[in-house]
Amino acid sequence: MKQRNKIEGFTLSELIVVLILTSIVVGLAFSVLKLVQRHMYGIQYNLNQSTTLNRLETALWVDFNRYPNIDYNTNDSILEFSSKIGKTAYKLGKTQIVKDTDTFNIELQNKSLFYKGKTIEKGKVDAIKLETSKSFQNQRLFIYKRNDASAFMD
Repeated sequence: MKQRNKIEGFTLSELIVVLILTSIVVGLAFSVLKLVQRHMYGIQYNLNQSTTLNRLETALWVDFNRYPNIDYNTNDSILEFSSKIGKTAYKLGKTQIVKDTDTFNIELQNKSLFYKGKTIEKGKVDAIKLETSKSFQNQRLFIYKRNDASAFMD
């Protein structure tokens, strides 16, 4: 009896079809990966901006309620906090806010200063409203201090 030694396998056309289908699936996977990466970079960018804005808001709240005297110098755009013990200052630039060694890269669109409920240009301050640019989703910060009785004895 004669044995047949035929090896079973795939034809060349079947292998080509499998390679084409595999390359289509891999191409789709890479395009989806690129979309997911772009989305993740956008989320990370927004998170970094939000964190920077929250750090600035916290620093301003702390300083507004720590120091009894707050003055704004229009010429230098400096918001100065002072007490008998010490002082600190914020330089309010158009693209960044600098406090001592901290730099907050926040683009401001508008800033408003208040004293006893009235808008002021310079001098004593007890509240500030900062409006950010489009890159920070036009967010607004309003920070104020609770005045004690000595503030009203002018």
